[in-house]
Amino acid sequence: MRTKTTRTVRLPLTLALLSAAVGAVAGCGGAEAAGHGAESRREARARQVAEAWDGSGAARTWRVGYHPMGDAVQPPEGGFRAGADTRAFTTRNFVLRGTLPAAGRKPGEVRWKSGAPLTLPLTPAREAYESVARGGDDGPRLTVTGARPGRMTLATSRGPATVPAWLFTLEGYDTPLRRAAVAPSKLPGPPIGPARRVPASELESLAGLVEVSGDGRSVTVAAGHGACDDGPAVHVLESGGSVVLSAFVTGTREGPCTGEMRRQEVTVRLAGRLGDRVLLDAFTGRPVPYGEPGGLSPSWSR
Repeated sequence: MRTKTTRTVRLPLTLALLSAAVGAVAGCGGAEAAGHGAESRREARARQVAEAWDGSGAARTWRVGYHPMGDAVQPPEGGFRAGADTRAFTTRNFVLRGTLPAAGRKPGEVRWKSGAPLTLPLTPAREAYESVARGGDDGPRLTVTGARPGRMTLATSRGPATVPAWLFTLEGYDTPLRRAAVAPSKLPGPPIGPARRVPASELESLAGLVEVSGDGRSVTVAAGHGACDDGPAVHVLESGGSVVLSAFVTGTREGPCTGEMRRQEVTVRLAGRLGDRVLLDAFTGRPVPYGEPGGLSPSWSR
């Protein structure tokens, strides 16, 4: 079951950082000074990232591109009817019992409610199928009997968009499985490099974006931490052109500890709607990606 930890912040749309409280305040003297020092450095780094991106050529390129922030693969309407089918989907265990259209790389159009549409190369049906069907074990399988071109609605960095899609017919289902048929735009070169030689208790990279709320006033991200700490926290810095998220690990303890890495979802509340502001990772200096690299729904191509 999904676990969400909420960090609530309320701040004006200026380059000012207000931190959400994480647990009770403890310690004094040197430990307290060290904590304030880490907080100051974290705030300074977030400001550097925001200032580098706001008004930059990279930000302008980002805003005219196609960068998904939602699932590029959508199950049949109503979802899968059986646990075995869900398992087959998550393990990408498919079998093809039909013929796929043999189309070349024709252009496809991504459309938003406002702004100019974007024309991108259309992913061939075979390539789209293979991006979904990578399993091959003896467990439960989903059977694809054919495909046809269509469209789907997808959340992006510019708001909801309708994009070209391949509609795969599944045996036993009346509605198709949809797969976006255009690749994300290439990520622009970031105007600032990653943070270097920073302890995880001060700043850590995010594992990815989980979701943006329907009203655009909160975002949920995945953050990593170890087995010998109190978990991750995320602070937010909002400006007119960006939202910078600073993740760090709390309650780190000395002594023997396993090398286990854990992921925890953290939800942060924004003072204003995310809109077309760039959502940035303070550690990497880059936009926070949706989905895992090489997964079904990456938010950009390298």
